[in-house]
Amino acid sequence: MQSSSAVRRVRWSRPMLSGVCPLAPSSSPFSGASGAARPSALSSPASWRTALLRTASRATAQSAGYHHSMSPLPQRHIADGQSISPSASVPAHRLAGIAGHLASTSSAVARPLSSSPTTTSSFSSSPSTTPTTPATRRSIHTSSPVMSSQPEHATLLIPGPIEFDDAVLNSMSHYSESHVGPSFVSTFGDVLSGLRKLFQSTDPAAQPFVISGSGTLGWDLVGANLIEQGDAALVLGTGYFSDGFADALRVYGADVTELKAPVGSRPQLPEIEAALKARKYKLLTVTHVDTSTGVLSELRNLSELVHRVSPDTLVIVDGVCSVACEEIAFDDWKLDGVVTASQKAIGVPAGLSISMFSGRAIKALESRKTPPGSYFASMKNWLPIMRNYEAKKPSYFATPSPQLVHALHTALSQILSVPLAERFAKHKAASDKIKAAVTALGLKQVASNPEDQAHGMTAIYLPEGVQIAQILPSLSKKNVIFAGGIHKEIATKYIRFGHMGVSILEPERGHVDRALKALEEGLSEFGYQKA
Repeated sequence: MQSSSAVRRVRWSRPMLSGVCPLAPSSSPFSGASGAARPSALSSPASWRTALLRTASRATAQSAGYHHSMSPLPQRHIADGQSISPSASVPAHRLAGIAGHLASTSSAVARPLSSSPTTTSSFSSSPSTTPTTPATRRSIHTSSPVMSSQPEHATLLIPGPIEFDDAVLNSMSHYSESHVGPSFVSTFGDVLSGLRKLFQSTDPAAQPFVISGSGTLGWDLVGANLIEQGDAALVLGTGYFSDGFADALRVYGADVTELKAPVGSRPQLPEIEAALKARKYKLLTVTHVDTSTGVLSELRNLSELVHRVSPDTLVIVDGVCSVACEEIAFDDWKLDGVVTASQKAIGVPAGLSISMFSGRAIKALESRKTPPGSYFASMKNWLPIMRNYEAKKPSYFATPSPQLVHALHTALSQILSVPLAERFAKHKAASDKIKAAVTALGLKQVASNPEDQAHGMTAIYLPEGVQIAQILPSLSKKNVIFAGGIHKEIATKYIRFGHMGVSILEPERGHVDRALKALEEGLSEFGYQKA
């Protein structure tokens, strides 16, 4: 067989079990020439899973270059007596991806979606749950020791979207299903329960939301539901995205006061206390990590201050670049809202607006004198939907994104398979390493105070004589993608290095070391030498 890509032909004696393999249709072309399913010895998920893994592992070896023959798989018999022989074509790299997904996924992800839904979340809080990404997995990057089912590509190290795990991407290939059918409703319910664990909330009055949209939709959720015309809002300014939050609130009629810090720093608690004492505010917003500057805002002490000085003021957090890489203890810190998105540290392709609101925030919504300022972003429309989904009951307001929800289910099962404290510690350790390397190169960070520096990204000032238009293409040629600056006052003076998710949690990928080496070499190409 002449082909430039590895292809394996396999015949299954029965269609693959729907709902477990993200690529499996309800009726399968693997069932024989007539398309009719034949009697099968693969009568349990374990047996067909074994067959798929064995076939896919050979495809993995093929795409890794371990076998140079392009001939079809010979007829062979596996342990349970079921044969695999040439029939339908399946690209080897896709089989390899399926194998990685099945071998590594926890029971929360691998359970048959066609099974009856239960009211118990499939997410386990036990740290002993098998991690979904084994350390032995390989990556396709030529400079990495590891192999992945993803096409070869430059390593994306911007502050979101990030590099995604194979199992998450394979979940995006889930077959089409009804968004009000029992399988999907069960999955969505598990996702909402899992988000409670991620946000560290057990308060039944609080409610997580998952809505199709970007992180910016979170701003609209806050403005449309918690602001009425003339309500005062205090916005703590740390960069481009806190400015955007202020603009969004003004659209809904808020009287916004911005307490801005100099570029690269954050408003200090005494300033915030003075502002809270000077006026009564309906809510205060803080951008936990402003992606434009890499500034990390402190939440625990801030919330304590607000509750002490202005107890009726709602504490709202923009956590788009912090959730899943910085600690957020929703209940313990008495937060009223956290808005985030799927494509950063949570590790799911862009398209989901994810948020958590307290019982206090929901009471503020319910006591409005005027209707919410948006139809799609109205939490009065979404609240019963989310409550029903979490209770495993079908409900409808607007069509969700089933494939993204499946991907989020996979990502949450990975995140929750280890203690959150361990995850945060790994991000901090990697961040410390990166920032030490930046300092060793003689470079400065936009966030100059270590206490103000985020752990999921680093904003780096370029040295004199090196331009963004030079360094970013140089990095790209070395298969590393950084982002340019976006803060209007310094946009041409710095670059941004995102370090979240699998790039940190799987150091065997080599992403951080490759990026630091590329940065050093790139700067040298343009004449920079540390003084």
